[in-house]
Amino acid sequence: MAVILPQAVPVIDASTLIDWYVRAQRDLPWRRPGVSAWQILVSEFMLQQTPVARVEPIWLAWIARWPTPSATADAGAADVLRAWGKLGYPRRAKRLHECATVIATEHGDVVPDDVDTLLSLPGIGTYTARAVACFAYGKRVPVVDTNVRRVVARAVHGLPDAGSPSTRDLADVEALLPDDETAPQFSVALMELGATVCTARSPRCGVCPLEHCGWRARGFPAGTAPAKRVQKYAGTDRQVRGRLLDVLRGKDSPVTRAELDVAWTVDTAQRDRALDSLLVDGLVEQTADGRFALCGEAD
Repeated sequence: MAVILPQAVPVIDASTLIDWYVRAQRDLPWRRPGVSAWQILVSEFMLQQTPVARVEPIWLAWIARWPTPSATADAGAADVLRAWGKLGYPRRAKRLHECATVIATEHGDVVPDDVDTLLSLPGIGTYTARAVACFAYGKRVPVVDTNVRRVVARAVHGLPDAGSPSTRDLADVEALLPDDETAPQFSVALMELGATVCTARSPRCGVCPLEHCGWRARGFPAGTAPAKRVQKYAGTDRQVRGRLLDVLRGKDSPVTRAELDVAWTVDTAQRDRALDSLLVDGLVEQTADGRFALCGEAD
């Protein structure tokens, strides 16, 4: 009777991927020599749901102004929101300020190097904790973002897309990590491959450095999941919140309700809802006489 051997799970050759990365990597400022763990942490906060091109100039200005956690913590929360500018999702700025304060006061102004301690800091989740441990401190920990999940789904599992996040994602990536000092570089290379070559909509398979790809071996089967809807911005509460914050960023003293009202006249109920949400999030405060200001400037 014939013996059916289990099929080997395809692996990604670390040396091939790292060699490609050395040649093809983007020149991103937070990857350069001399960048501190704090500065890498700032980049990770900013890069959440935001393209690199928008982050780079704001990151450079931020690091020049506030190069350490204590420098950021000493800045007013309102100044931090102003410096955040048009990156969007301004709650990230507030959480980054809170994170800086904890690092400065409880960790001697040094970003922790272990995942568990990083996870205890404000605004830091599973991905960010591992990214900082890996990219700033060279720890052998799996770093999983959307790009990494997509590469693993295609190259290892032969699937056209990654599907929904799963508890097995970390284990999948950890199994691919080299057992030596090249593990951190492999991690960033895997992410770079997903960001620049193995992209979601138009993968550049002709220039992929991987010798084996399960998806390619299967003839590039099409995905069965419905196409993701493009998230609109125009007319959303996010846009209204941004308009209201723009008014406050441009002032160095509290403003009246009338000054805020002119920022969005299309839908007054939506404007009121957006303002309420900014107050709930702590991004905007109200003075005793009923005016409005960025957090920390209501006094």
